[in-house]
Amino acid sequence: MEINKIKLYEVTIPLKLPFQTHSGKLTNRTVIIVAAEDAEGRIGYGEVTAFSLPFYTSETIHTAWHIIKDICLPYIDFKKLSHPADFPAASEFIRGHQMAKAGVEGALWDLYSKQLNVSLSTLIGGRRKTVKAGAVLSLSSDLVSEVEQLLEMGYERFKLKIDKGREEQTISKVRDFYPELPIMIDANGMYVAEDLPTLKRLDKYGLIMIEQPFRAGDFYTHQQLQQEMQTPICLDESIASFQDTVQALAMGSCRTVNIKISRVGGLTEAVRIHDYCKEYNIPVWCGGMVETGISKAHNLALASMSNFTIPGDISHSTRYLEQDIISPYLEVIEGKVTVPVEAGIGVNVDNKALKTFTTHFYQYRVNESLI
Repeated sequence: MEINKIKLYEVTIPLKLPFQTHSGKLTNRTVIIVAAEDAEGRIGYGEVTAFSLPFYTSETIHTAWHIIKDICLPYIDFKKLSHPADFPAASEFIRGHQMAKAGVEGALWDLYSKQLNVSLSTLIGGRRKTVKAGAVLSLSSDLVSEVEQLLEMGYERFKLKIDKGREEQTISKVRDFYPELPIMIDANGMYVAEDLPTLKRLDKYGLIMIEQPFRAGDFYTHQQLQQEMQTPICLDESIASFQDTVQALAMGSCRTVNIKISRVGGLTEAVRIHDYCKEYNIPVWCGGMVETGISKAHNLALASMSNFTIPGDISHSTRYLEQDIISPYLEVIEGKVTVPVEAGIGVNVDNKALKTFTTHFYQYRVNESLI
């Protein structure tokens, strides 16, 4: 594949409403848009979805900017890459920094698909023409009214952020109005082993899953809980690589896996995880990061693969953002989002909006000088 320039845009977009978890609150969303351009003017886009503070993983937008600008771009010979799947090996000398890597690799996948004139979904073996939508409700959400609005749009899965000690109150508030609603809870790793009895009591609510109750990497305690609960345990932060998936399934630490392109270092690794889980009959779903339409479009391509049988964090463009940077916006129609069939990720970047929200910019000419 041919790559001529790589551009970085740090953009900050206001949220419609604050998005709050037990770890912190967002009022604006800052991401890095990576644009890879070839000599013919085709541009592939990726997105770095790290947060400004390291409450989800150790990465932040600031560390990602540094890793890409000062290490990834000058040290990797992009002209030697013949396929986006070559990027993980080329960037292997950079330990960790999965979200930074995912943003760059995403731009390469989009560009390569456009160079072949095929959709990204087709290129990775996706089969679905539509993907079912799932919503995330933050601690600051008006749960009942928001669920009502989302049900009218056809959303089929609802994820509740929870506070420790108030789990049953949050679940009951929704269950009282919607007894049969397919809901799950997301703990973001806030529990410890001593909380096992509290979590086991949640079996009575018929949740579709409990996501990441214990800290990232604690496969043992997740295993202990899963052995004692009927409710499926889902791993999120614990799955940062293909090998993490192998370990989790071998130990019986979960019965479902949340695959986030950004958390596992890129689409290449995400597809490997999908294929492995499919082989072992472990259902997967696609997680979201309060991202722009660029990242959502990458997620749609991934979620079009056959083993994504659970509605993911797939939502319309302005579910959280005041304004998206793609055109036209992604929409949820009767509970589904259409998988783009156009070349690449299949959405156009609104350059005016991108410019409006950009706070920092950097351009690199590929192989102008390798360090």
